[in-house]
Amino acid sequence: MIPFDFEYYRPDSIQEAIRLFHQLDQEGKKPLYYGGGTEIITMGRSQRIRTKAVIDIKDIPECNVCEWQDDKLLLGATLTITNVQDAKVFPLLGETAGRAADRTARNKITIGGNVAGRIRYKEAVLPFLLANSTFVIAGTEGMKYVPAHQAFVEKLQLQKGAFLVQMITDRQYVTAPYYSVKKRQLEKIDYPLVTVASIKYDDEIRMACSGLCVFPFRSLQMETDLNNKHIPFEKRIEHALTHIPAPVLDDIRGSRAYRTFVFQSVLQDILRNFAKGDER
Repeated sequence: MIPFDFEYYRPDSIQEAIRLFHQLDQEGKKPLYYGGGTEIITMGRSQRIRTKAVIDIKDIPECNVCEWQDDKLLLGATLTITNVQDAKVFPLLGETAGRAADRTARNKITIGGNVAGRIRYKEAVLPFLLANSTFVIAGTEGMKYVPAHQAFVEKLQLQKGAFLVQMITDRQYVTAPYYSVKKRQLEKIDYPLVTVASIKYDDEIRMACSGLCVFPFRSLQMETDLNNKHIPFEKRIEHALTHIPAPVLDDIRGSRAYRTFVFQSVLQDILRNFAKGDER
């Protein structure tokens, strides 16, 4: 049970949601946007967040879209992980995000909520970073179309009152060969040591990682090292490891050294998976 009372609103348009947020904020109610609600419920129970109003955006049509428009895939932010898995429109996204929690939780966790949430394990953002997707963000200034690598820098960059509406991805990335792996220390549904997603596009490997550091990342410097076909796999990985963008996590799920070892092993698997006679 959440140990505080709050008002509940369910607007059916982007404009109404934005208007409500700013009205409630001016009233001092510290409103929160609500998609799947799993994070609000979990953190509310432990009183790590408090609010006097939640704005449920699931009735906004643009937030529920799952369709192709020409060669672009439009995914609404309130689609659940299960929705995306079952639709089979973006296999890498379905596989990478689909390892989060258990089926019951995945029926509630939304793609947008995972990307925008406070929890560090944001597996859903990895495929969008790899695919140069566009994030559609609604705010007081209207709709903005922002490249994923600009919209997500350590976390989703949102101005007060703004929210993620859609993610747009070109077909050429959705259909690219991919490899995705999630390594855990304990049970099947435990939080991961590392989650790594990768694609091969235009004969180059792209890689993004969650769980290794306090934020998910895609490193172009690491990709340059991994794609250096003039040196053996071991040297590529050795060089790539020098470009991890933040300290490696060290906690009860795994030491810094163990996490690094696991990540190194995953990079070896990625290179082998995509190798086509270029190993030295």
